[in-house]
Amino acid sequence: MLKLFLWLRYLRKKKIVFLSIAAVALSVSLLIVVASLFTGFINTFEQSAVETIGDIVLLPPIKFTKYRLFIERLEQTAAVEAATATLSAQGLLHLGKGNVRAVNVWGIKPGRRAKVTGFKRSLLKQKDSPGELSFEVDGFPEKIGGFVGIGVLAEPDEQTDQYDFDAVQKMFGQQVFLTTGAVTRAKPGEDKTEFSSFKRKFIPFLIADIVFTGVYLLDKEFVYLPIEKLQKRLYPSEDSPIASQIQIKLSPGTRADVAIAQIRGLWQTFVDEQLNGDPYLRRYTDIETAKQMQSRYVAELRKQMGVLLLIFGVVSFGVVVLIFCIFYMIVRLKQKDIAIIKSCGAPSRSVAFVFVGFGACVGIVGSGIGVVLGYIVIKNINAIEGWIRVIFGLKLWKSSVYMFSKIPSEVDWGSALPIVLLAIVAAAIGTLIPAIVAARTRPVEILRYE
Repeated sequence: MLKLFLWLRYLRKKKIVFLSIAAVALSVSLLIVVASLFTGFINTFEQSAVETIGDIVLLPPIKFTKYRLFIERLEQTAAVEAATATLSAQGLLHLGKGNVRAVNVWGIKPGRRAKVTGFKRSLLKQKDSPGELSFEVDGFPEKIGGFVGIGVLAEPDEQTDQYDFDAVQKMFGQQVFLTTGAVTRAKPGEDKTEFSSFKRKFIPFLIADIVFTGVYLLDKEFVYLPIEKLQKRLYPSEDSPIASQIQIKLSPGTRADVAIAQIRGLWQTFVDEQLNGDPYLRRYTDIETAKQMQSRYVAELRKQMGVLLLIFGVVSFGVVVLIFCIFYMIVRLKQKDIAIIKSCGAPSRSVAFVFVGFGACVGIVGSGIGVVLGYIVIKNINAIEGWIRVIFGLKLWKSSVYMFSKIPSEVDWGSALPIVLLAIVAAAIGTLIPAIVAARTRPVEILRYE
């Protein structure tokens, strides 16, 4: 009870203690904001990969045939909820006079892709449509339709980093021209030698929908066409359906490592039975989760987060020095109080605990305020960034640099708890020397002249 009385008395009489609380709060909030921004960026990056290519990707070194049969086998297993095929190519998209963009082309089945990924949610026109996704353009059923990334058609505003959706939507139904091609093998001649040649292909199509994923690199580079139409133009002599990769969505509750083992076994059997046991396909086909495919980049991000937290942690160590100075000053000014307490029979450890406990309370209160402040900043980070842009004309977050159109705004509670605990311990450590000085105070030397 005496300790609580002294804590409240010092807090009321020594307003400088509030400076310690403010320093702890600012340090904690800063570290929570930094950790949350990095963790949010990493989580968003990993989730965007899942939303784009599914949970698991089967990526052979070469294109393969009879993918429909393999997808049927996959979907018969309990581990796989849905799967879809993709046929990839590169090309140049001609949007108008002097407006040519380099693009990645994916041949897809939009309905199946929507079952594997979050593709439907990224479409501007059909995302709220109750029916199945379609490449058809109203009034032109005989023409090829395609989906185009919004970043291919327009650039975000330099000041607001927003796309002009009204202008972009006017391009629905507009005809564009894709120049692409494929490497084909010619039949052996009399000398029994084979040779390959690149055949350029010209594909006009109508813009049936526009893709806005919020991931700048995807929106800027990708064009989507019907897989059958793309195959027919690129590989007209190929009768069997072909694909570049298989994207897979796992059933809820399925462990990724178990699913990968099952998929690998199915693939080996499929290659042996349907693809003539091609050793190249057996040995060099990669089967990985979407997160594993991004793991090297994510690992580097986590290293950078650790370094940055270490730097800010060292800077925040100044809080310990500040608490030490404030409490040392209190101890020197309150020598009479300490002497009276000890002369009444209080042991030295109790006197020391008065100051160590008070320091811990400062850490607890400051950390609590810091958590609240950090939470408010993170939850309103996009609005804060917008205010800075309006007031100072400074755009801090650009999707073309940081990949995403919005700043991640989720608090990383897993990092917040250790930060709070360390702040409380640091505040207590800052009071150790003043507490030792108080404990070693000799009442007779202080009170002999009183």
